[in-house]
Amino acid sequence: MHYSYLLGLIKAPNDQLYRIERKDVIERQWKIQLLLVIMTVLIYVLMSVLGMGSHFHSHHITDLSMSQYTIEQLWFINGRMVYALIIALGILFIITYYFHLLTEIPYRKLMVMQQVVLVAMLCERLLWIPAFVFLGLDWNVSPLSFGIIASYFTDRPWIINFFGSITIFQLWIIFFQVKYMKKLSILKTYKIWLIVLNLYIFLDVMAAFITYLGSILQQGWM
Repeated sequence: MHYSYLLGLIKAPNDQLYRIERKDVIERQWKIQLLLVIMTVLIYVLMSVLGMGSHFHSHHITDLSMSQYTIEQLWFINGRMVYALIIALGILFIITYYFHLLTEIPYRKLMVMQQVVLVAMLCERLLWIPAFVFLGLDWNVSPLSFGIIASYFTDRPWIINFFGSITIFQLWIIFFQVKYMKKLSILKTYKIWLIVLNLYIFLDVMAAFITYLGSILQQGWM
């Protein structure tokens, strides 16, 4: 039963959403939550082993000895593991609480929604891996994002990073969340749209700012 909500929303979303709406209490979801957190960490470890996200400190690799390089790689992988934990817990708990406060939808019902969101995000990361390995494309110019389109119109990094944060998967997630919460909430549809869009605008701006700041710091170190 722990897995039925998530799998049901993936296989038959309309039917499962109706069941969730009718259900008074959602059972504890700690097993699937733990599984999703572990999957997130493993995927980010794989990405770090492949060198994804390591460009900020790659400029001084040639100056390192083999032992220093190994130690730096281990620190990088550990850092990505912590980052993966923050991402997974943020999606499953913090964002769930944000929606709960603003919509008053039961917390566990929103947690099921966020499980689907995390699965979609992990699928996006897995699809980014071959784009990076075979084409050398970073996340902000991935074929799945709008960053590659923005790069044809401007060379400003912060603009490219902002549109690079907006992906096809993110648009699907937004529509899915609006549909899900519209079914369970008494709020008007436009209010749900505002709640969701405000969140993602904030997250995309923060992602663009952090990436841009990182590139500025990298130039300073060089």
